[in-house]
Amino acid sequence: MNYHTLLVSIDKNICIITINRPEKLNALNKDVFTELDKAIEEVSTNNEIKSAIITGAGAKAFVAGADISEFASLNKEQAMALSKRGQDVFFKIENSKKPIIAAVNGFALGGGCELAMACHFRLCSTNAKFGQPEVNLGLIPGYGGTQRLTKLIGKGKSMELQMTAQLLAAEDALQLGLVNYVVEPENLLPRSVEILELINTKAPVAISKIIECVNTAVDGLKDGYDEEVKAFGHCFDTNDMKEGTSAFLEKRKAIFTGK
Repeated sequence: MNYHTLLVSIDKNICIITINRPEKLNALNKDVFTELDKAIEEVSTNNEIKSAIITGAGAKAFVAGADISEFASLNKEQAMALSKRGQDVFFKIENSKKPIIAAVNGFALGGGCELAMACHFRLCSTNAKFGQPEVNLGLIPGYGGTQRLTKLIGKGKSMELQMTAQLLAAEDALQLGLVNYVVEPENLLPRSVEILELINTKAPVAISKIIECVNTAVDGLKDGYDEEVKAFGHCFDTNDMKEGTSAFLEKRKAIFTGK
């Protein structure tokens, strides 16, 4: 598939999706959302892909926010439709059955921070900056930021950051649990790939059920314990469970097929 605002490559079963608008600090516009939606669909349907990384082109920014030039002419209804569109794409990332992680290089502001938070977890470079500065524009986050930031770092700090528009440095983001690792810029993609290569050796169905159950724990829309019981039982119906237990008992490495 051809993309104009993204760079998409597949290597060792890992799809690397790069937001490629460095002249605009990779700002999110309608075209980026359309192509990101298609790229995530490709991750979902392409059997060659086991996991994915989302990152930004250049050293300055992961995504420095939404493309504000698209906001000027919007009325209330159009703004709500824009918000819903962004949320829908980010839900698609969050609920992907395959792991998708964010490799945050530089600024992850506004929609960029929201995109990173929609991924299953985050790594960032030492020069990364996170923030939801929409209040400076007389706005609030519209792509899920008010919800995900609160779930990830807690109500009080989320309130403060959104109300003050202050930015979080990489080490502060690590301390608050917004990111899993902080690495030097040159190690960001290699470390991300290293983690996914390890995850890719595990049972794909079990990985998808972990994503499902953890998301349930966070969103609180269902009984998470009940969902865990169902998912646990589902795994017993898979060839991967039979292979995994047999390999353990036979003291060999399991070979999972995702079936």
